[in-house]
Amino acid sequence: MNRRPSLLAVTALTAVAALSLSACGSGDDSSSDGIKGADVAGGTGSASPSASASQGGVERPEITLPSEFRADFESWTNSDPKLQAILNDGREELRSKYAAVIEAKPDSEAVAFYNSDATLTSARKWVKQFTDDDDSLIGKVRIFDAQVHINDTGSGVLFYCVDEREASTKNRATGKVIDTPDKPESLLQYRVRLDETPQGVWKTAALTTVPGACS
Repeated sequence: MNRRPSLLAVTALTAVAALSLSACGSGDDSSSDGIKGADVAGGTGSASPSASASQGGVERPEITLPSEFRADFESWTNSDPKLQAILNDGREELRSKYAAVIEAKPDSEAVAFYNSDATLTSARKWVKQFTDDDDSLIGKVRIFDAQVHINDTGSGVLFYCVDEREASTKNRATGKVIDTPDKPESLLQYRVRLDETPQGVWKTAALTTVPGACS
């Protein structure tokens, strides 16, 4: 079957206008290709549930990833509680999509919880690309160089890098594994805008990816 240049390709959900954070690396050409896969903060991967399930008193969905697929969120912390809340919900949005792929659930409630109306359809389409092909995720992704701030309109702006070169897809029926190419385009920068709900959840409102923008 034909694959996008990035094996774990994420569709760019909505153009992110006027994001003022610097890039992780030197790349600056936007692309609608991105990746698939990730897990827990602090550089450890496991089948443990989401660490932010009770953050802010809001009942968040429990997200669990299996040991076969690990996502390492490196230095995913900020001393400002509000910026940390943005980091937490941005992390869980990504984890929710990885879990939905692995569980073959394009209509995952967790994906819906962390996405706004503007991005939910595209997020589900991204998951469905895998489930339609009966593919799951194995291996490891590294998520690093998180940069976060709140812009003049009150939205959260989050940039981060994802290295997917150690991640692969595995077909459930055949067991065939397709590895991610070991090339610069397999390191992507995610550029995300998040808006806070009255309940205190930072939902993804816009997302685009830039292959090769991180090093």
